[in-house]
Amino acid sequence: MPKNLPPLTRRSFLKSTAALGAFTFLPSSVVLGSRSKAGVGPNEKINLAAIGIGNQGGRDLMTLYNSGLCNVVALCDVDMEGRHTHEARYIFGLTEKPPEVTGDQEPLRKSPQKARGFTDFRRMFDDMGGEIDAVLVATPDHSHFPAAVQAIQMGIHVFVEKPLAHTFGQCERLIQNAENHPKVVTQMGNQGFSGGNYFQFKAWYEAGIIRDITRITAHMNNPRRWHGWGPATTTFPTDPKPPGLDWELWLDCVAVNAPFSKRLHPQEWRSWYDFGGGCFGDWGPHLLDSCHHFLKLGLPEKVTPIELGGVNPSNLVYPEASTIRMDFPARGPGLPACEVTWYDGVKNKPSLEKEHTNSGEPETLNRPGKVLYGNDVVFQGNSHGSVLRIVPEEKMISMRSELPQFSQKNSNHYTNFLLACKGEEEARSPFQVSGPLCQLFCLGVISQRLGKEITFNREKKEIVNDPVASALLDPAPRKGWEQYYSM
Repeated sequence: MPKNLPPLTRRSFLKSTAALGAFTFLPSSVVLGSRSKAGVGPNEKINLAAIGIGNQGGRDLMTLYNSGLCNVVALCDVDMEGRHTHEARYIFGLTEKPPEVTGDQEPLRKSPQKARGFTDFRRMFDDMGGEIDAVLVATPDHSHFPAAVQAIQMGIHVFVEKPLAHTFGQCERLIQNAENHPKVVTQMGNQGFSGGNYFQFKAWYEAGIIRDITRITAHMNNPRRWHGWGPATTTFPTDPKPPGLDWELWLDCVAVNAPFSKRLHPQEWRSWYDFGGGCFGDWGPHLLDSCHHFLKLGLPEKVTPIELGGVNPSNLVYPEASTIRMDFPARGPGLPACEVTWYDGVKNKPSLEKEHTNSGEPETLNRPGKVLYGNDVVFQGNSHGSVLRIVPEEKMISMRSELPQFSQKNSNHYTNFLLACKGEEEARSPFQVSGPLCQLFCLGVISQRLGKEITFNREKKEIVNDPVASALLDPAPRKGWEQYYSM
C-alpha cells in the first residue's frame, strides 16, 4: 500500500496534471493551496461547492445550505440536464424552469445567490478554486476519490458521502492526504455519527459500561435494487445515452469501459462491484461506525464469507444475500478479540438469543441494526444515530442508576462539518476515522466477491493468502487518471 505520500508542489502538480490537457493551467494561488481568504471569520459564511447534485447529493446540498452557514457558489454534475439534478439547478439559479411539483409539495424557493455550473470538477477547481472554501462530494462511490484528493491538495475542506472511497488503496491515499494537510477539514457522510448513538457510546464506553465485547452482529435486510436480476446478469446492459450526460466523465477513474445503462445511472450503480459498495458499503457505515471507532477495532486479521446466496456467476453484481464474518485480535484492556458478523438479504436475518430477550425465546431481528455481546452486558441498537439499549429489559432496569448521562443537544453532521471549517468545532468523522472504517468494508467486499476467506496482515496492510484478492486492494486506474494516485 502507498506509504508517506509526498506533499504536492506547484511543479509536481503541473507535471501530474499534464494528461488533463486544458486543465493543466491552474492559478498559482490554487496550485499552492493558498486561499483567497485568510480564513472564514465567525460572522462569515463558508463558500461551498457541490460535486454530484442529484438524489443523495441534492439532499446533502440542501441540508448544508439550510444550516445558514454557507453560500453555494458552484454546482458540478456530469448530468446537468438530468431530471434528478433539476431541483438543485433551479434553486441555485442555473435554470429558470422550475421542476414539477407533485401533491402537497410547496413551491421551491430559489436562493438569492446564483451559483456557477460545471460538468467537470477539474474545470470547476481550475476556474474557481480560489473562491471555494469547502466542497461536497456526493457522486457515485467509484468517483469519490479524485475530486476529494484534489480538494485536499488545494486546501479546500471536503465532505464526502459514504463509503469514503471505492477501494482500499483509495481510502489509504485519502487518509494519508488528510494527515499531510491537517488544516483541511474532512468529513464522511455517515450522518448518525453525530447523533445520539455517538455521544451515548462515547459516554458508556468511557464509563466502562461498554467493555469486553467479543461478538457483534450487524444486519440490513431490506430489499436492494439488484435483487431479482443479479444472478441472471452476464454483461453490462446498454441503453441510449440521454442528451447532456458526459458518460466518459461519469466513468471517472474506474478502468472498466462500461456502456451507458439505466441500470448504472442515475441510481443503480451501487448494484455493481466495479462502481458501488453493495449493501455492505452502503449500510455498514451507518451500523458499525461507533462500534469500530470506540472499540478501536481497526482492520481485521481474517474475513470469511460464511454464506452467499443468489451469487452472480459473472461476478458483476452483488449477491442477493451475504453473511460475512470479520475477526479482530485483542487490542488492550477491555478490548478482547472480537468477531463481527454481517448479514444482508431479505430472508438472511440473525436472531437475538433467547437469554437476552424479554420473552425468553429467540427473536428474529428485522429492522437494520446491531447487537453487541459482552461478557456481562448485551447491547442492541438500530441504525444511524439510534441509541443502544441493554437487553433484556430487566437488565437495563437493574443498571439504570449506573448509566451515565450524555449530551443530546449537539450539532448535526452537516453543521458539525461547517462549524469545523470555521474553526468552531472538530469534525467527528474525519478521514483518519472514517477511512479505516471503510477499508474494513472494502476487505469484506473482496471476500464477498471472490467467495474466499482472506487473511490480512494488519501492520503491512496486505492480503497474504490470495494474489487475486491482493490485486483488488488497489486496482490500477483508467488511463488519464493516474496522476490522482500519486498525489
